[in-house]
Amino acid sequence: MLHYAHVGAPMMGCTYRKRAFGPACDQLLPALRELHKEGAIEIRDVDYFGFSRKEYLPLIRPELDRLSENELAVVNEMVEFVCCNNTAKPISDFSHNRAWDMAEFGDVLPYHSVFHLFPTQVSQEAFDWASDEVAHIEDQRSRGEAMGGESFRAFRSRVLETGKQ
Repeated sequence: MLHYAHVGAPMMGCTYRKRAFGPACDQLLPALRELHKEGAIEIRDVDYFGFSRKEYLPLIRPELDRLSENELAVVNEMVEFVCCNNTAKPISDFSHNRAWDMAEFGDVLPYHSVFHLFPTQVSQEAFDWASDEVAHIEDQRSRGEAMGGESFRAFRSRVLETGKQ
């Protein structure tokens, strides 16, 4: 889902649901079983500080050229986050966000819910900009002028640029 946050489109189009230990992809376990059956990965149960943990070891070289540079960067970032820099607790804390709290167990988590992962502190400059935009729109409406529309992508880019200033 993080790819969606970066580019506005899902990478794989998977369905994510609220599960007991965090958001989970419906297609993950069947894909892992298929990869194991084909001999592409080895699945092992290993001891992890007195607990059992699964390890998934690649047995063949993955076809990374099937991913775009952007997609590969997101995958590498997630591998580093999950496998190198964190344990289950911070990963769980990260994934149990407002979207998680609002859903019932088994509910599909829509892709746009990924934005609940990010802090929502809004700067005073952003509020001032929004107030100016509202005043401009109200002025156009009061004079009966046609309001120019723009694509969401252009609007988002303008908002992000304004936030950098």
